[in-house]
Amino acid sequence: MMTIGVIGAGTMGGGIAEAAAQVGRVVLVDVDQARAEAGLKAIEKRLNRQVEKERIDAATRDEILSRITPTGELHDLKDVDVVVEAALEDLEVKKELFATLGTICSKDCILGTNTSALSITAIAAQVPQPERVIGIHFFNPATVMKLVEVVRTPFTSQACLDKVNSFVESLGKTPVLVEESPGFVVNRLLIPMINEAVFLLSEGVASAEDIDTAMRLGANHPMGPLALADLVGLDICLAIMETLHEELGEDKYRPAPLLSKMVRAGRLGRKTKMGFFDYN
Repeated sequence: MMTIGVIGAGTMGGGIAEAAAQVGRVVLVDVDQARAEAGLKAIEKRLNRQVEKERIDAATRDEILSRITPTGELHDLKDVDVVVEAALEDLEVKKELFATLGTICSKDCILGTNTSALSITAIAAQVPQPERVIGIHFFNPATVMKLVEVVRTPFTSQACLDKVNSFVESLGKTPVLVEESPGFVVNRLLIPMINEAVFLLSEGVASAEDIDTAMRLGANHPMGPLALADLVGLDICLAIMETLHEELGEDKYRPAPLLSKMVRAGRLGRKTKMGFFDYN
């Protein structure tokens, strides 16, 4: 049985850890033991709901939980087979983190990042063996969404790519190969659509409810763009738009001022109970 290291015990990291624990042992790392254990508690709460809904049985829940070890120490990743980093979406933070991982993890360990839009090449350049660094981009909720973008840098070896594809498929998910580019595939298409919906709202073209209804019923989207922005997190949407604007240098990627204003106000969507819609 393989051992997977997951860095970040928040929403994405916890979801990745829960999915990975169905095929292997998981070392769940956060900045300290308390946050890592809080992440495990959140996983337990989700699994309990699954038991209540009779989607899994109690034995399956207990087996998944028994495979996850929370820790506040990066050094506990020294013997893992693959790392999936889902920490703060900040390039300098990730570069420093991967430089450390390059000294802690074995040279055969795959080092993956779940970044939504940042340069994986810049991250890989911090590691002594950059050929083992790759993007492993899950989508929220990671336990449900079937797609994983596997993002190759100019350094990434074919052996690394093959191992990651096998890992993703073992989770019951579908990998799509992406050559590194800002936003990859999904966010390059999706986040500018969300940004345009924010422009429509700020210009008074339609209400938030009607914008979302138009896209659900007119474009057959399962969720409207503004509700989706609230689910993703408005801070994440803004960070991706800023990366696209900076990297590609085109005005069509300019973040909507209303999006920036809402982030400054701390209205980040579901995680703060207030975004384009009220979740209180």
